[in-house]
Amino acid sequence: MTDNILTLDRLSVSYGGIEAVKGITLEVNKGELVALIGANGAGKTTTLKAITGTLPECKVGGQIRYLGQPLGGLKSFHLVEKKLAMVPEGRGVFTRMSIHENLLMGAYTRTDKAGVAHDIEKWFAIFPRLKERAAQMAGTLSGGEQQMLAMARALMCHPTLLLLDEPSMGLAPIMVEKIFEVVRDISAQGVTILLVEQNAKLALQAAHRGYVMDSGLITMSGRASEMLDDPAVKAAYLGE
Repeated sequence: MTDNILTLDRLSVSYGGIEAVKGITLEVNKGELVALIGANGAGKTTTLKAITGTLPECKVGGQIRYLGQPLGGLKSFHLVEKKLAMVPEGRGVFTRMSIHENLLMGAYTRTDKAGVAHDIEKWFAIFPRLKERAAQMAGTLSGGEQQMLAMARALMCHPTLLLLDEPSMGLAPIMVEKIFEVVRDISAQGVTILLVEQNAKLALQAAHRGYVMDSGLITMSGRASEMLDDPAVKAAYLGE
């Protein structure tokens, strides 16, 4: 397997006359946690949706390569078969299914029933609140509980690449802390992650490398530790 997991080469996304993403280039290598930070409306979520083929009608230019192969034209459910999973902004849980059923849906590409059962117990151990509510409809959970479920569901397919879109959005500080603890643990286990996050400080503290996106363009990139100390990043995104 190539060390390069994901490459975006001059990716552009246009809705009518509006160019939301303006020819960006970035890469994510095996075992990395890469943060994509920027203000609201910068084009971060559009970039993730372009990767997963979940955009509404629009024009996509440039190239997206996953494990060295172009992704263009693949349906989103085929990406899960290729072990590319996404935790969308707003959680996206199946509200009328139980927690347990949501986790089974995350493993729908797998046939190892014993392994699936083992992984469900593993995530219940990491997120005890989910175990306590295993039979509860996902739509009745709090935002933080839904975020836990969305992450666990995505990880049930044993992804080679995990896309995380704003995992801290709308959560209480204690829940944000828990979510990022799990993100760091998943990364430490070798899962490759592309993280889109408005909380730039938390994202860069967790990441190996980072990219700054502004008005559809990549305006800065580098080692996350160095970006945390960069005066321009501090002024624009870290509130310092």
